[in-house]
Amino acid sequence: MPALEGMRVLDMTQYEAGPSCSQALAWLGADVVKVERPGAGDPGRGLSRGLWQDSEYFVNWNSNKRSVTIALDKPEGRELLLKMLPHYDVFIENYGPGVIEKLNIDYDVMKAIHPGIIYGRVKGFGTSGPYSNYKSYDTVAQAASGAMSTTGEADGPPMRPGLTIGDVGTGMHLALAITAAYVQKQRTGLGQLIELSMQEAMTYYMRTTLSMGTSWGKRAAERRGNGGDPIVNLYPCKPFGQNDYVFIMAVTARMWEALCSAIGRKDLLDDPRFKGYKDRYANAAALMDEIRPWTRERTKHEAMKELCEGGVPSSAVFDTKDLYNDPHLIERGFIHNIEHDELGDITLLGWPARMSESQVDIKAAPLLGKHTDELLESDLGLSGSEIEALRESGAIGDESRVRAEQ
Repeated sequence: MPALEGMRVLDMTQYEAGPSCSQALAWLGADVVKVERPGAGDPGRGLSRGLWQDSEYFVNWNSNKRSVTIALDKPEGRELLLKMLPHYDVFIENYGPGVIEKLNIDYDVMKAIHPGIIYGRVKGFGTSGPYSNYKSYDTVAQAASGAMSTTGEADGPPMRPGLTIGDVGTGMHLALAITAAYVQKQRTGLGQLIELSMQEAMTYYMRTTLSMGTSWGKRAAERRGNGGDPIVNLYPCKPFGQNDYVFIMAVTARMWEALCSAIGRKDLLDDPRFKGYKDRYANAAALMDEIRPWTRERTKHEAMKELCEGGVPSSAVFDTKDLYNDPHLIERGFIHNIEHDELGDITLLGWPARMSESQVDIKAAPLLGKHTDELLESDLGLSGSEIEALRESGAIGDESRVRAEQ
C-alpha cells in the first residue's frame, strides 16, 4: 500500500517550487489533481510560448498527476473549484503576490467551506514583512539566501549554483510540512495553513556554510571555489573535456594514507612537506602537482573506481548525460523508461526514497485537461450534458478540440 494512499491534493501550482512538492506527494501515493488554466495550463508546459507539445521541463516535474482545466477568472469556474474542494485534503498554490487574493480563493475562503483543508503556499519572501510583495524565482531565492555569495572562486564574483534548489528545496520543505499536517489531522481533525518563504527555506541549506567562520553572523562567509585543501579537491582526467574531473575528499589521516596507497605514492607519507594537515595545506600547490599526473592518466570513472576501491571517498564529475547512462543507477532501477501520450518513450530519473512497505510506479505527466471530464464526474457526479454545458460557458477547457487543430 502506498504510504500516502487516501490523501487527495488539489494542486494549483506552476513552474517548479509547487510542482516539485506535489510530485513528491504523488510519488508517495497521494492522488494529485493539477488545476490548470484552459488552453495554456502551467506555464512550464511551454504552451504560453506557443508550443503545444509539453516541454521536457514540465514532464520532469509533473509525473503521477491528473489534470483538470478550470477557468478561475469566470464565476462558474471558481464555483466549480470550490465545489470540488471538500473532496480533497490538501490545496497547494505558488502564484505571485496577490494573485490568489484577487481570485478570492485564499485560506479563509476555503476554510469556511472545508474546515479540515490543509492549505499550502509558497511565496518568494512570505506574506509578511517589507519584501512580501516582491516576486521571486529560483535564482532570486538563491541570491536572497546567501547561496550565491558563497559559490564561485575566491577572487571572482558570486556565482549561481547549477541546481534549482531555490525552487525544489522549498518544494521539499512544503511536502514534508504537508505530510506532517496530514498526520496531525488524523489525530485532531484540524486542517491548517502552511506558508513557505523561498528565502527562508534556502537558508536551511546554508547552515554548514554559516558555521564556518561567520561568528554567528558577524562576518560574511568567504567564497572558496573548490577549496584550498589539496586532498579535498578537483583533479583533471583524460580526455580532458569540460567535465573530465574527479573529486577527491580524503578528510582523515587514514584516508590520506589510503590516497597515497591508491595512487602508488606511499613515499608522500614520509615527505616533510606533507607530514601533517597544516603541512599539506601550506604546500597545497606542490601536493596537487604530485597527485595530478596520476589522475591525468585515467578517465574520471577509472579514477573514481580505483580511488573508491582503495578506501578514498571520491567521485567522477558526472554530467547530466552520465546520469542517464550510469550502470549503478540503472542496476538500482533508478532510471525509468515510461510512455508519454504524445512524446512516446521517455526516460526519467526516479524518486530517491526507497520504502519497504510503499511502492508507487512512475507515470507520465498528464496532457493538459486530460482528466477534466473524469474528475467532474467522479467528484461531483456531473453528467455528460452538465459537463458539456460548463465547457460551452468557458468554465472548463476543451483541450482535445484545440489539440486536434494543432
